[in-house]
Amino acid sequence: MTDTAADQKQILQRYLRKERDALLATLDGLTERQIRWPHTPSGTNLLGIVKHTASVSLGYFGETFGRDHRQALPWFDDEDARENDDMWATAEESREQIVALYDASAREADKTVEALDLDSPGRVPWWAPAKADVTLQQILVHMIAETAHHAGQADIVREMLLDAPPTQDPNLPGWTAEQWSAYRANLIEIAEAASPGRP
Repeated sequence: MTDTAADQKQILQRYLRKERDALLATLDGLTERQIRWPHTPSGTNLLGIVKHTASVSLGYFGETFGRDHRQALPWFDDEDARENDDMWATAEESREQIVALYDASAREADKTVEALDLDSPGRVPWWAPAKADVTLQQILVHMIAETAHHAGQADIVREMLLDAPPTQDPNLPGWTAEQWSAYRANLIEIAEAASPGRP
């Protein structure tokens, strides 16, 4: 692998790690009830997002490249597993267990990235045959997008749980609660003015 390819791999890996950290941080300071609470009509919850992201990462960086990640994923593997079982944690699955799975998935992903070149071939068995043949570079980009997508979902769910905007986001103004309330009220006025008489 050339220095340029090695640099590209490091850049992709750095972005993936950043998004992984951002997603995991959404659990910080929340109770067991909060991280499991389904806050959308589809049941989206923080611990479930972490569990799902860990699970798919193990598949993409493991099975895709013929590597054994040595993690039991009964919500994928058991015949009696139900659809969407990877999107929530049972009462018996602790936060610590899910976070440990997430950390293990990150280590396995990093091992795969370090062991292979960006153009190393793999095959995603759960994709359509016409698209199943991939490279490590494709999977890195895919998992950066997937993890960023779920980190964004988790940010919104956390904001709804706390009924407050994130305090550590450098992309948001450091406003007081009163300033945020006035800002939101203004957006409501604009939305109502833009669609008079409509729900």
